[in-house]
Amino acid sequence: MHLLKDEFRHQGLRRKLVEELRTKGIRNEQVLQAIGRVPRHQFIDDSAFLELAYADKAFPIGCEQTISQPYTVAFQTELLGVGKGTKVLEIGTGSGFQTAVLLELGAKVYSIERQRPLYLRTKERLALMGYRPSLTYGDGYKGLPLEAPFDRVLVTCGAPFVPPDLLGQLKPGGRMVIPVGEGDVQRMLCIDRNADGTFEQRDLGAFRFVPMLGDKAK
Repeated sequence: MHLLKDEFRHQGLRRKLVEELRTKGIRNEQVLQAIGRVPRHQFIDDSAFLELAYADKAFPIGCEQTISQPYTVAFQTELLGVGKGTKVLEIGTGSGFQTAVLLELGAKVYSIERQRPLYLRTKERLALMGYRPSLTYGDGYKGLPLEAPFDRVLVTCGAPFVPPDLLGQLKPGGRMVIPVGEGDVQRMLCIDRNADGTFEQRDLGAFRFVPMLGDKAK
């Protein structure tokens, strides 16, 4: 694998994308700046989509997965509320674009990918780009109990239900952002764990994600 150059035109397209996200309602400047620093064109393997790398659209990345729409990445990241040193469990590494945005914000990222070819390709890509997340090939429904608890849990694929193992790995005072629902459309849920261990849930509207894979047994 070799990385494409990050040219002035790419940087200009990123600035335009950031302004587009701002007009669509993303307010967190740190999130916008992080997206402005990540060269999204380097996460797209299919040359047919390269010219559209900075369009606010999702694209296929193989293994029936997609690189998420930048607005969705920005929305979930803003909702998650991360900063320097925040310990984040990401379910669904995918292309690694969301992972890179979290790392640009200073988060300590633990990410799980269910598709082995994607896991291997993304692990190599992120390393070449100088990013150092902790990547695991495994079942996102089970999380990473040996690394728990986490300050934040981010699910980047559509789950049919909220996996109880992931809730259990969330710190008191922590937050999970997860799209839930079977079929083509999910509801974006924000789940906060209170100090007493109870949970509060908010519904932030409809989004579209590829389905979450793995052992779905409750």
